[in-house]
Amino acid sequence: MNAAASTDRRPSRSPTRSFAISLARAFGGALVFSMPMFMTMELWQLGFVADPIRIALLVVLMVPVLVGLSHYGGFEPTFDWQDDVVDAFVGYAVAFAASFLVLALFGQLQPGMPWDEVVGKLALQAVGGSIGALLAEGQFGTRDDQAEEEKENTSHAGELFLMLVGAIFLALSVAPTEEMALIANKMGPAQAIALAGLSLIVMHAFVYAVDFRGQAEVPEGMPRWSLFLRHTVPGYAIALLVSVYLLWTFGRTDGAGLEHLVTTAVVLAFPASIGAAAARLLI
Repeated sequence: MNAAASTDRRPSRSPTRSFAISLARAFGGALVFSMPMFMTMELWQLGFVADPIRIALLVVLMVPVLVGLSHYGGFEPTFDWQDDVVDAFVGYAVAFAASFLVLALFGQLQPGMPWDEVVGKLALQAVGGSIGALLAEGQFGTRDDQAEEEKENTSHAGELFLMLVGAIFLALSVAPTEEMALIANKMGPAQAIALAGLSLIVMHAFVYAVDFRGQAEVPEGMPRWSLFLRHTVPGYAIALLVSVYLLWTFGRTDGAGLEHLVTTAVVLAFPASIGAAAARLLI
């Protein structure tokens, strides 16, 4: 008996067991994807010092992002948008629980700590973790042929949405850090332009040029320059917008001059653009 036949004859699971396994995968995904954030001191502090309205806005805006992500790659199969909404909130709840466990073990949640500080810390950590929770099935589970076919047939708008998710995820873990401003202070205009150019090149290579597993198919008859203008340039624009928004959310734009703001956004857009490019390979 070959391996394929053996795989096809795996015993079917009950719905309850399947959901429990999906939750376990989601918890693992939240831990793996949030680990850099769990280890970042600035994110611990931001739960206390950041503007609560900006943090609340980030959490609210993440809801439609998570719903869309559930549609493309949730931790369990969904059949309509109502399922996707439920999936998104379950993913966020799992990430919230994972954040509470890890931060408590790290001594970052103490008895008597103000509730708004606790909620702020958990909310920030859970934003990144919720993305990991929803990506868990694609990374740790198995995909059927229909899911793979849907992935291959993702629309242009869907491709750009997945880039948005990837940009948010990778930029979120570094946007609050002091290193973004320190790097920007060391750079001149020529270096900022060169970094933007490198970001575009890396993005295009990740998605279309270097033959990664899951790489997007080049449409037949479409010239390379058209592909670059229709996909890579809009993807980088998304990474820049995400970078500016996250910098504002964490107070990194307050009092900053235009040149410093643009340079810092370009610096943050470098990891954001890589996250945007890699999103299609992960989801």
